[in-house]
Amino acid sequence: MASGIHMPEPVCLIENSRRKGLVVQQEALQVLSEITQPVVVVAITGLYRTGKSYLMNRLACQRKGFSLGGGVQSHTRGIWMWCVPHPCKPGHTLVLLDTEGLGDVEKGDTENDTWIFVLTVLLSSTLIYNSKGTIDQQALDQLHYVMKLTEQVKLKAAPEQSEEELGDSENFAPIFPTFVWTVRDFTLQLEVDGKEISEDEYLETALKLKAGSSPETQRYNQPRECIRQVFPDRKCFVFYQPAHRRDLVRLEELQDDEIDCEFRQQVEKFCSHIWEKSPPKTTPGGRIITGTLLGKLAETYVETIRSGAVPCLESAVLALAKTVNAAAVKEAVTLYRDLMERRAKLPTETVQELLDLHSQCEREALELFQKQAFEEEMRSFQADLTCQVEAIKEKFCRDNEQASRDKCEAALGDLFQDLDRKISDGVYNVPGGYQLFKGDRQALLEKYGELPGKGVMAEAVLQEFLQRREALDKNIRNTDLALAEKDEELRNVQDQYERAQREWDARGKKEAEDKQKLQDKLRGAEEEVVRLRKKLEDQSKERREEHPKTGKHKPKEESGYFNGGFGGSGGPFGPDPGHFGGRGGPFGQDQGYGNSNFNWKAIVIPVVLVVAFVLFRT
Repeated sequence: MASGIHMPEPVCLIENSRRKGLVVQQEALQVLSEITQPVVVVAITGLYRTGKSYLMNRLACQRKGFSLGGGVQSHTRGIWMWCVPHPCKPGHTLVLLDTEGLGDVEKGDTENDTWIFVLTVLLSSTLIYNSKGTIDQQALDQLHYVMKLTEQVKLKAAPEQSEEELGDSENFAPIFPTFVWTVRDFTLQLEVDGKEISEDEYLETALKLKAGSSPETQRYNQPRECIRQVFPDRKCFVFYQPAHRRDLVRLEELQDDEIDCEFRQQVEKFCSHIWEKSPPKTTPGGRIITGTLLGKLAETYVETIRSGAVPCLESAVLALAKTVNAAAVKEAVTLYRDLMERRAKLPTETVQELLDLHSQCEREALELFQKQAFEEEMRSFQADLTCQVEAIKEKFCRDNEQASRDKCEAALGDLFQDLDRKISDGVYNVPGGYQLFKGDRQALLEKYGELPGKGVMAEAVLQEFLQRREALDKNIRNTDLALAEKDEELRNVQDQYERAQREWDARGKKEAEDKQKLQDKLRGAEEEVVRLRKKLEDQSKERREEHPKTGKHKPKEESGYFNGGFGGSGGPFGPDPGHFGGRGGPFGQDQGYGNSNFNWKAIVIPVVLVVAFVLFRT
């Protein structure tokens, strides 16, 4: 409960009914569960109709709140609670407990009185016992509940606890509340043997033991000795009657000037002491109790009483320890998670970076747990804390990997988007396209390697990405190989064509050259024939001129030769040798000209034959 916020009125904490017995009320537990501050618990007990509720209202700085009542019946049933901000201790809550009056004749059974008193003692850090008149033997006898405390409360749960330990009141002193005895309607003078004494001295005088061992002395000393042992820290306040008897029934309605001045001073003195001196509620081990733990204590003690057992402080502390330690584990786990969420910038570059951050956050969470937890059963709860922190760490590791994976996949998708578009456009479906593809891919991989903040899954995601693209890469490589093979075949065909073309051109050129040579030879032969013919004609003409008589027959013969030799039916190579001149041919005996004349046929005919033979050979 934050400071400045308090309950407008008291609520019942523990109901005491004849049908159900003692029952803790959930409304009050809900109020306590919201109080995370240390609590100072001031409880008041005493005989019914002694004005207890009025003092509690004044401690709450209110005139009304706890019901005062005006009859002879007890007006408060069970234990009622009022939580208010502490007037003197910031950060603390003052919890006021007003209890059912003891000795109510209507109840008949005093067992409820005993348990109400026990619960009041166990729950409070300051116990106020309120009585009327004076502190005399009757008042002490009425406080016989104190003598039953050691019988109604156990310190330890160990069954082997000795009887001496169970009955030793001094063992309870450190764990019981401070004790304040308020005496209402005090009628005596605070003096002894004519000497003025203080209120505390008055109490100590009343608790003074008598010497002796008689039964009467033992009965006299027993309640005094028990109070002295159980409540070594004691305080006393006496109050005179606040107003006239007829106004007491409406005491809460009286204005300050209607209340006795000395009574008001006594009340202010009392309230100041309670506010300033009452300590926070603690466990036997000294751990501070909050509102939540106070509610847990009330539940534990009431459940024990309802079960028929005796409340055990050790068991109650263990129950508190479980509650506190479980809450400490929860808070430490929450702190660890919050620290990791604030400090972890996922994805981290390395796993070790995240593990170092985990160790730091785990150390801070563990420090918080050890600061808040009870030592009782701390080890088991710390082990639980470690397990929960480890589970959260594993989740952060998974989240770190996933964040890295998402970032890397997005980066690869962006980088390879242009490459995929080129693949779709068939840019690499050319001979040598695979090498071009590999070059572009390598450039993209280098860009990917230079990207910062990829995280712990950078390499793994890259390998998975490349593995998924293996089929595509293989397809591009196979396409490139197929295109290379076709290109090689095409080049081979082209080479064969070009070689055949060259051979064809060479053959054609040679044939042309051969033809040209043949034509040149024919032309040369024809020119030679023409020259020879002309020469022969010239020679024939000269002979005719030299032999006029014989020349008459010679031209005809020569003309016949040429006409017959080159144009007759036999042709130049005809079988009739007579065409070459007479019976004996060119070299025959019968030349027609006589031995003394030049035989021109013997020269021309062999030459022509040789030329013709050479031409046809080539």
